[in-house]
Amino acid sequence: MKPLTETVPFFSQWETSDMTLEVLAEGADAALRRDPLWRGSGAETLDEYAVWAANICGMACLKMILATRGEIVPTIELARQCTRYGGYVVNDGSIKGLIYAPFVSFVKEAFGLRAEVMTNIAASDIPAILSRSRFFIASVSSWIRWPEREPPSKGGHLVLVTSASDEAFRFHNPSGHIRATQANAVLAPADFDRFFANRGIAVTI
Repeated sequence: MKPLTETVPFFSQWETSDMTLEVLAEGADAALRRDPLWRGSGAETLDEYAVWAANICGMACLKMILATRGEIVPTIELARQCTRYGGYVVNDGSIKGLIYAPFVSFVKEAFGLRAEVMTNIAASDIPAILSRSRFFIASVSSWIRWPEREPPSKGGHLVLVTSASDEAFRFHNPSGHIRATQANAVLAPADFDRFFANRGIAVTI
C-alpha cells in the first residue's frame, strides 16, 4: 500500500463518534437525540440533526476531503448545500440520496473539486483509480464495520478510500463502531469486495 502523502482527518457522521452501537441498538432518531455535540453538525434544531445524521455518510466523506486542505464545513451545512443541487431529495421527512451526478456538480461549483461517477467497477480497479484521483468514495454495505460477517446486501453506505494496493485498502468509515473500524480501517481487497457495490465517486482536490 502506498503511503499517504498527507494526513486525512476523520469525521463520523454523528458528532459524537462513539455512538454507532447506540444508533444500531435504539435507532438513529432515539439515540442521536442524546448526542451532546449535535450543534457541531450545523443543524439548527435537534430534530433536524436526528433526521439527517443517519443519511449523511456522503457528507462526512466530503467533510474529510475538505479537511485535508484545511477547510472544516459542518456535515449538515454540506447536506443543505448538496440538497440545493439535487444531491438529496427530501419528502415528508424521508431523505433520498446521496445522488451521485448532482453531487459531482455541487463539489465542482462549491469547492472546485474534480469528481467523476464510476459504475460497474471491480474492487480490483480501485488502486488504479487512486493512481489518478486522490480519493474514492465507495458504495459499500454498512456491515463493513464487521469484516468477519457476511453482509445481507452490498451498497447503501459510503466510505472514503484513501489508499489502495493489491495487498490492502485503507479507508475512513463514517459509521465505524470502534476506533479500528473508523479511521484508517484496513481490509484485504477480497474482503473489501464482499461489501463493495461496484460503484462510487473518484475525487481529486
